[in-house]
Amino acid sequence: MALKQQQQLKQQQRLSPQQIQTIRMLELPALEIEERIKHELEENPALEEGKEHSDEQESDFDSEENNADAQDPNEDLSLGDYMNEDDIPDYKLAEMSSKEERKESVPFSNEQSLSDYLLQQLQLSELSERDEKIGEYIIGNIDDDGYLRRHLNAIADDIAFQLGEDINDQELYNILCLIQDFDPPGIGARNLQECLILQLKKRNETVEAVPAAKILTDFFEEFTHKHFDKIQKSLDIDEEQMKAAIQEITSLNPKPGSNWDDSMTTIMNRITPDFTVETLNGEITLTLNSRGVPDLRINREYSDMLKDYAGNKANQTSDMRDAVLFVKQKLDAAQGFIDAVRQRQETLRRTMEAIIVLQKEFFFTGDESKLQPMILKDVAEKTGYDISTISRVSNSKYVQTNFGIYPLKFFFSESTQTESGETISTRKIKQIIKDEIDVENKKKPVTDEELTNILNSKGFLIARRTVAKYREQLGIAVARLRKEM
Repeated sequence: MALKQQQQLKQQQRLSPQQIQTIRMLELPALEIEERIKHELEENPALEEGKEHSDEQESDFDSEENNADAQDPNEDLSLGDYMNEDDIPDYKLAEMSSKEERKESVPFSNEQSLSDYLLQQLQLSELSERDEKIGEYIIGNIDDDGYLRRHLNAIADDIAFQLGEDINDQELYNILCLIQDFDPPGIGARNLQECLILQLKKRNETVEAVPAAKILTDFFEEFTHKHFDKIQKSLDIDEEQMKAAIQEITSLNPKPGSNWDDSMTTIMNRITPDFTVETLNGEITLTLNSRGVPDLRINREYSDMLKDYAGNKANQTSDMRDAVLFVKQKLDAAQGFIDAVRQRQETLRRTMEAIIVLQKEFFFTGDESKLQPMILKDVAEKTGYDISTISRVSNSKYVQTNFGIYPLKFFFSESTQTESGETISTRKIKQIIKDEIDVENKKKPVTDEELTNILNSKGFLIARRTVAKYREQLGIAVARLRKEM
């Protein structure tokens, strides 16, 4: 059978390394851009801090030596090789009450880590050298919340492979039990139920007789689903005893490791706002956080070096040509980095300015109900940037206002219409749902059906399933799980 040959012409957009660097810089939040600049200053001797030299604009290294450019056109890569729209840092929100607090630099924590604290207790346990090694390995598998989420048989296999120690499940369990007796209470638990039981045992030596312990051991599933009447009847206790047991359980810490953070984790979990928006006397002031973004310039010695090499072409040896290429690469990289940082700052500023214009009422009042419906396209049209650019800016940036610190994503929301045809932000509906649940009778929480009726009576034509979706987005449980005794 004859093979048919076909010629196909298609267009494909590919990004240059310089474009990719600019995009990457755009995505970095304040702390990460600071680290990125420090790294580049250490790695590239042609880049230095400081204002540009007055004659820097001559761009000496943009002469005919451009032919020695080391960039290979084949190095261009597609956007998909570099970007992941889901890589969004998961920061904690924090509020700062005063101007001094808001502008305070982020401290570096030298506190002892959870792992170090547990290892310190292990060394005081008078174990054999072998068991201490095994204990160290178990501690190394305890996560930041204080849980051991790996199965013991998987850990035993790792110990056999990495430490060369054969250990059976019972031996491993015995060492785990020792670690579970360490401080903080509940450490090393393999699930929430075990974590809470361990804490109760620390509180009370006769814990088996305590109703709270019986609930956790025998009725944990019923407890998590708040079937309190069933538990009370099964344990044959009165309402006061049941309330006391529930109060004791809810006072336990579900994440015993949460008070210990490694230094870098502590830093990354504290927000350094990328913008500050202040309102005073009817005026809005926008400040871009440039604390970790110093002035950058080309190192004059390197640019002079290239000029000298370029002026002595006739007598260049092979080593000199290699030197020219090296210096040219460093100068190009430095200039490209400077351009990328400038582009990042300009893009951030223009994007935030557009958001302020679109959400002006909120920045004056702090009232969430004043937020207007706003999507990425609205900001893109106002700035002239592509929607993907606005998405990258808004995904990982935070703004400090007179009313607290907010992620840029907070200002984006879809729109819906009222009975009268008015277009409002879905955030207003979510706020009504939250307000209604905040004041509900906890013995008889409002259902999604009742919330729907309340919203309809206020003129918001919305379906029950949409109410359920908004409630879930607010992180609020269904009525049955909000019920209290």
